[in-house]
Amino acid sequence: MNRKKIYLVRHGQTDFNLRGVVQGSGIDAPINDTGRAQAKAFFEAYQNIAFDQVYHTALIRTRQSIESFISKGIPTTALPELNEISWGDYEGTPMTPEEGEYYKHMLHQWQMGNLDYAIAGGESPNVVAERMRKGIQKILEGPGETILVCMHGRAMRIFLSLIFNYDLRYMDQFEHSNLCLYLLEQLSDGTFVLRKGNDREHLKAAGY
Repeated sequence: MNRKKIYLVRHGQTDFNLRGVVQGSGIDAPINDTGRAQAKAFFEAYQNIAFDQVYHTALIRTRQSIESFISKGIPTTALPELNEISWGDYEGTPMTPEEGEYYKHMLHQWQMGNLDYAIAGGESPNVVAERMRKGIQKILEGPGETILVCMHGRAMRIFLSLIFNYDLRYMDQFEHSNLCLYLLEQLSDGTFVLRKGNDREHLKAAGY
């Protein structure tokens, strides 16, 4: 078996992140100046890792966040299966106190096991997990051993839950921030262990 070592990062900051506006798969926002600086800091810290393969989602903010690695000529594939969850009618909505209460209600539904619950017009965790499994399978069956993957916050939580075979009710234990790193290493039995979680040392070194 071709054991994988996966460097999983979230995209750099966008203006939607900065303003606290709901941003899912329906918002194809670019990274901002801070996001570009975060991407540069990550590249400077990990540019000497011999990545065999790079994956990003179909949304521009993920490709932009790892563009420096792609520019090195590393084979790169876009996997829309890894796209962020769709927040439906709430895409582009500022997170007001009222919206915050609705969001908390949704999270409570998920934590209680109602994983088919979705925001109006959006995706549920079970729907995202269905497509995410296909993306994970493509990565695990794809070429190379040392892999770089860039994706999104809620999608990362679902990705990690699936990789570690955790109940999706507990996905919020996987905290994240812009351009954080999760390092996953596959063992001989095919399971994964967590080597780093929500790691930001590369950002701290750059003053972020």
